[in-house]
Formats: sequence, structure tokens, C-alpha cells
Amino acid sequence: MQKIYLHASLFFLTILSSFGQTTQPDSTTFKSRKLKTQEINFVSSYYTQDGNNSAVTGGIGTEKLTDVATTFDITMAKGDAQNRLHSFRLEVGFDHYSSASSDLIDPTTISSASARDNRIYPSLSWVMQDDVKGYSMGAGVSVSTEYDYFSKGVNMNFAKFSKDRSREVGLSLSAFLDSWSMIYPIELRTLETPSGPVDNPDAGGTNPRNSYNASVSLAQVINKRLQASAMLDLAYQTGQLATPYQRVYFTDNSVHVEKLPDSRVKIPVGLRLNYFATDRILVKTFYRFYTDDWGITAHTAEIELPYKLTPFLSVSPFYRFYSQTAADYFAPYKEHSALNEFYTSDYDLSKFVSHLFGLNLRYNSADGILGIHKLNTLEMRYDHYNRDTGLVADAVALAVTIK
Repeated sequence: MQKIYLHASLFFLTILSSFGQTTQPDSTTFKSRKLKTQEINFVSSYYTQDGNNSAVTGGIGTEKLTDVATTFDITMAKGDAQNRLHSFRLEVGFDHYSSASSDLIDPTTISSASARDNRIYPSLSWVMQDDVKGYSMGAGVSVSTEYDYFSKGVNMNFAKFSKDRSREVGLSLSAFLDSWSMIYPIELRTLETPSGPVDNPDAGGTNPRNSYNASVSLAQVINKRLQASAMLDLAYQTGQLATPYQRVYFTDNSVHVEKLPDSRVKIPVGLRLNYFATDRILVKTFYRFYTDDWGITAHTAEIELPYKLTPFLSVSPFYRFYSQTAADYFAPYKEHSALNEFYTSDYDLSKFVSHLFGLNLRYNSADGILGIHKLNTLEMRYDHYNRDTGLVADAVALAVTIK
């Protein structure tokens, strides 16, 4: 289920961003008009977490979860008659997770369908780059399916860069149209009436949840050693934003399904600075400010220090600090009252401070690795994450690039 492996998804996105390779070859040297394979990437990760604030059981109980995620992508490119470069990327991802807390949606079963699940998410994208006119544009589509939801996505992007390539302005737009199955906790699937229990009409069927995103970015090479970029994102969500299988316990000991507003506006602003301290050391820093209309304000600060041990081998220690205020609708176990219009005990919406740190090893050789000529890059990464709420997680990953 999508909400269950939120943290695993965040780890995997971090891993993918770390392993990200340039998927657009330099069109100034690209001559072929035939479609050719440019790059193949394979990333596999293992994630595990534990804690004592499961939203499924009202903010208490085990958060133990494991997730194995794998993605495979292939990029192909060709030139056209105007000497523009067209790149096509096909990516297929697969996740398998097991979750102790989601099994408690229906604890009367030996093992409910939600205790383990698979997620499959293919995507296809196209980018056209014109170096003569100094711009690129692209579009993509994606699909994601899981036990209790189905998602369709579309995105478009445009970038304009200066003649000397020292400045780039980008705009991207995306939309995700989701359909959620309304799976309630077992004890809330019926309603008590004077004539006896009846089926809860809300505990079934599907509800939509749509997300719309716009992003503007500016990247600038300041001098030989310093590069900077700034990003502004605007996100709007509407529809089924509450997770129906997450319980909320009130002060009167009654139990309810999580209830949240049917819309949400998110505004993140980010700044990135990369400084080449020496020929061997790169200092990468990032800061993001986030706010939304649910009452959350958050700060993220990151630093990564890639260091070249040899011309082929680099090591990159990294650290991320994150803090956020609580959403207006959050309260712990048995602290909500009937006066609350909206309510959740999901600790992802609570006030907390978290720390992420780890190490990335990268080996790159244009002449091949392990005797395989086209094997261009090998990477390994380890992440450790902890929150002051008690949630602890670890992730390891391996990435391979073939060119």
C-alpha cells in the first residue's frame, strides 16, 4: 500500500538521485541519425525500518517494514535532420514489501492481503535537445499499480540555456491521477443500527486523488569552482488525501478512520551550491524550506563531500538534517476529541527532527570494469535514518551503469 512504504520510497529516490547519470549525450558530437542505445542503468536496494508509532493502529504499535526495490532503465538516442538530439528513456520499477503494521488492518486473518504487496511502475519519457537554439523540451508518461491503488502520470518540461551553457532556466509540469480502494480497518466495516449491524457504505469502492505539480529552476555557473541553482515548486492535491485504513483513537476510547481535508497546497523552495574545493574534493550543499496549508513548516539541510581517492574511485560521505512542525490535525493516541473536524495520528504529520547519514562508493572507468568493456560504473550506497520519535531505518543499494 502506498502510504505504508513512504519511507522506503524516500530512500529509493535518494538512492536514484545519487546514482543518477547524464542521460542526454552531448549533441555537439552526436552524428548518427539511427536510434542507438546510449545507457543502461540497474539499481537495486534493500530497506528496513522499525518504530513504535504505527498509523494503522492509531499512532502506537510496530512500524516494522522491509522493502526490496529494483529499477531498470534504458536510454536510446538519435539525431534528426536539424541536428537535434532525441533521447528516449524506458524505465521499469518493481517493489516488494512486507509490513507488520499493515497486517493489523484485519488482525483476525492469519495474514491479510496487505501484509505483503508488490508495486510495479513503468514509465516512458522523451527529451529533444537543440544546441543551436539553446533549449530542450520533453514529455513523459508513467503508470503505478499496487494492491489498493492505481496511478497514471504525465509530465512536460522545458529548459533554456545560455550560449556558453553557464546558465539554464527550467520549467516542468506534472500531474498524477490516482484511484484509491477504500479499505477500512476490520472493526469499522460495519455500522451499528437499532436493527443490528449493517455494512458501512464508505468502506468500499474507490476514491480519486489527483496531484498537480509545477517547478521552476535556475542554474548558474558562478566561476570555475562554484555552481548554484535555485528551485521553486508548487504542488496541489485534491481528493482522497486521508488513508482509510489508518485508525484514530479519541479521548472517549472510540475509534475512527483518519479524516483529513480533501485539498492540500505545498510550497517548497530550494537552493543548491556545489563548490570544487580542490581537484579531489567537491562540496555539495542543499537547503530547502517547505510550507503547506495543513500547518506544516519544514527545513532540510544537506551536505555531501565526494572525494576522489583515485581517478576512477571516489567516496562520498553525506548528511541530511530535517525538522518539521506538526500538521494542525495531528494528535497522538487517544488525544483527539469529537470537537475535531479533521484528525490523524500519523507521525509523518507530527512534529519531529530526523537525521540521515551514510556513505557512497563509486567506481567509474571508460575502459570497462571487471573485464567488461561496456560496464562503465559501479556504485554502492548505505543510508542510516533516525527520527526523534523513535523510528530507525537502514538502506543499502547497488547501481550498475552500462554504456
